[in-house]
Amino acid sequence: MPDVNKPDTDPQEQDLSSVIGSHLPYLRRYARALTGSQGTGDTYAAATLEAILIDPAALDRGTTPKTGLFRAFHLVWSSAGAPLGEPDSRFSTIAQQHMERLTPNSREALLLNTVEGFTPGEVASIMGIGRDEALVLIDTALDEMQEAVTGEVMIIEDEAIIAMDISAIVTEMGHSIVGIARTRTEAVALAGRRRPDLILADIQLADNSSGVDAVNDILAELGDDLPVIFITAFPERLLTGERPEPAFLITKPYSEEQVRSAVSQAMFFASTETLNA
Repeated sequence: MPDVNKPDTDPQEQDLSSVIGSHLPYLRRYARALTGSQGTGDTYAAATLEAILIDPAALDRGTTPKTGLFRAFHLVWSSAGAPLGEPDSRFSTIAQQHMERLTPNSREALLLNTVEGFTPGEVASIMGIGRDEALVLIDTALDEMQEAVTGEVMIIEDEAIIAMDISAIVTEMGHSIVGIARTRTEAVALAGRRRPDLILADIQLADNSSGVDAVNDILAELGDDLPVIFITAFPERLLTGERPEPAFLITKPYSEEQVRSAVSQAMFFASTETLNA
């Protein structure tokens, strides 16, 4: 007769699953943005989990469990030759060509610091480099991306102060603002009048409409090669494996560095014909 008091799973396994589960959406976001492909990113995220299950001590090799998880991913991804996703369109091919012009390792450092929120010291730990080198790589990546491409940006945001703040950051970077929309209906109409090169969209809009629905409507009309950055206080609601799942996601409250990084990368890696590439 089975012992009803015996737990079904080992407590240590439960703790490991809990730790990984809380950070997995962010690892998938990073892996997808890094490789340029959701499929490729998920493949190496899954390989990382398998490696940790074989050797749980891999999580202890970082200063925190999250740092350890990302470090384990980097070891798996780097050992495979740091592959990128296979280009599936002309635009993806252009993005890959742009990527080849970047200083090696700079994009990883920038993503880890400005999008995932790791300190330069944690970036160094994850990448297996010195802190000073990590700082140089972060600055280099942002400079190289920002100087490469400029374009027209559409903002979907119902809070006026936030919309003005984002607009100021984007304009200072050298981009043009095609307009600001507060609702799904306004956003679709604006995109129809003037095609943007990039969309920055909040999730919850005025009149309770959805930024995700607005973006889907626009992509259905203009094509799904148009880069999009979502802004939300609840990123885990979008990082689920379901479509649409953004490669670029800024968490509220955001910093200027996060906006600049995401815009530069979205423009750089998802260039369209209208960009000065």
